[in-house]
Amino acid sequence: MKLIGTGWKSPSLIDVHNKVTFTLWLCGCNLKCPFCHNWKIAEKIGCGELDINRLLDELDSASLLIDYLHVTGGEPLLQWEPLLELFKTSYENYNVENSLNTNFTLTIPLKKHLDSGYVHHVATDLKVPPNEMYGVENWKALWESYLKSLSLMKEYDIPLELRIPVSRFPWEEKKPYIDQALKALGDANFYVIINPLLNYPVVNPRNKEWCDKHCSPQKEELNIIKDYLESQGIKVYLKGHSELI
Repeated sequence: MKLIGTGWKSPSLIDVHNKVTFTLWLCGCNLKCPFCHNWKIAEKIGCGELDINRLLDELDSASLLIDYLHVTGGEPLLQWEPLLELFKTSYENYNVENSLNTNFTLTIPLKKHLDSGYVHHVATDLKVPPNEMYGVENWKALWESYLKSLSLMKEYDIPLELRIPVSRFPWEEKKPYIDQALKALGDANFYVIINPLLNYPVVNPRNKEWCDKHCSPQKEELNIIKDYLESQGIKVYLKGHSELI
């Protein structure tokens, strides 16, 4: 298998809520989110073909210490075929379950992974409003694909970590998209992580000027989303903090 990435880290305690992971970063992305702090990976800067034998050796050594092989990016599903082979090897050869972090805009590759039986946990960001957060002109088509992917999760008993990167855009601009997402999810197995967008120099965003204006939300802005989701009976956590409900 051939995968283009930047490397991996094991163990990691921050990439999946309440889980220990062996985290792998793959390169390339079809979005250009202005707040992205992995934008160099997304644009394939410093990327190369991974040493799969070394990767598998280190995964084997870590297998008793971790809950998941967690693959993120970038957008991993741009390399969905070799990634599927890696997930199969991880599960069948090393008894390690797999977690996929994807932007949910590539619905067909996502379904192939879900149908395989080799994906045991999924994470995605609910980026609202998408017209501002996606950073691309074809955001409407990508948002429709995102909703289709959310709806797809109802067909599988696979836990979904729905992360909401909170910006400083008004609640009135976010709420319609959040409602669309919740409707698409229905009774899927999911929980929410509220993730306040941080700014430079804590992170190095793709567009610092954009982030100066829209990152670093106030606590009240986080609580509006938290309270609304709690009112819907949804399990909510705040990244970096204790459980909220």
